Amino acid sequence: MTEGARHLRSGIGLRAVIYDLDGLLIDSEPAWMQAEAEILGGLGVPLTPERCLETTGLRIDEAVAHWAERYPWSGPTRSEVVERILDRVLHIIAERAPLKPGARESLTVVRRAGMRIALASSSSLSLIERVLDRFGLRAEFEAVVSAEGERFGKPHPGVYLTTAARLGVDPAACVALEDSVNGMLAARAAGMRSIVVPERWPVDPRFSSADSVIPTLLDLTPELLRQLERPR
Repeated sequence: MTEGARHLRSGIGLRAVIYDLDGLLIDSEPAWMQAEAEILGGLGVPLTPERCLETTGLRIDEAVAHWAERYPWSGPTRSEVVERILDRVLHIIAERAPLKPGARESLTVVRRAGMRIALASSSSLSLIERVLDRFGLRAEFEAVVSAEGERFGKPHPGVYLTTAARLGVDPAACVALEDSVNGMLAARAAGMRSIVVPERWPVDPRFSSADSVIPTLLDLTPELLRQLERPR
């Protein structure tokens, strides 16, 4: 049994909370939808807001590959399309993407609980750093990890395992905060607990496998964190 698993079973508690970024800390989904619709739509991909949901939680290169396989285009390479989308998203987010309700308050709750705080996102590191700098949040996170450095993005657990390793904390002693199914699956595959804050209600039935589902980050409380310390 791992050290983290012993902690959980003995009731000693969780040691770290790992945040996602897009759709959890910032309301970036509209920015991604707009950028993908503009860039991919210009290449003949018939994107709608509903169809954009098919790739929620994936790295942007994986999302572009998803659409390229279904609607091949001529002209720019996939890598060039990825860069165009990232540039557009950065511009939109820098202009108007707000923090999600409870983002700052939840960080205070976690910090007062004495738990380590990290971030694991499918977004590029340049986007992550720009967002954190914009809102003055960089100092809140002991480790910031992008899935662009992993062989696979979410739902593969790589980015979460790397983040736990950076913290020096057993994955079993971590809880991930997520908004997407792919993110939740990645956290669970890493052996972590998961709290989901869905983008929309009614929630996707697949979120039933999460340890907890809450309406907003304002609902992340010390009591909820203590509940997650109980053995599964």
